[in-house]
Amino acid sequence: QVQLVESGGRLVQVGGSLRLSCAASGRTFGTYTMGWFRLAPGNKREFVAAISWSGGNTYYGDSVKGRFTISRDNAKNTGYLQMNDLKPEDTAVYYCAASPINRLTYYYLENQYDYWGQGTQVTVSS
Repeated sequence: QVQLVESGGRLVQVGGSLRLSCAASGRTFGTYTMGWFRLAPGNKREFVAAISWSGGNTYYGDSVKGRFTISRDNAKNTGYLQMNDLKPEDTAVYYCAASPINRLTYYYLENQYDYWGQGTQVTVSS
């Protein structure tokens, strides 16, 4: 079992940057694939990024490729989402999620993840 707590969301201007953090409880964080999803009003929850246990494999949604970077520090039980060149369409609640399966084939599907955080709001203002 793992509990996840996101932080770092806030209001930022277009073109700005933010780093979200996902703090995990438990000693086995290094054996969970970590993902980030986001939910904007009126939309379905959207896959943002995922990272394998060791960090050697990373995956991104098309809308964030080249702008966002996912990473993790297993020694600190923390995952990160660095977001650069933010756009108004990036406004959403961002959730981190964890799956005990390494190198998920369907990493972009919500139902592959067993544990979720409460979310952190990111608002990009023009």
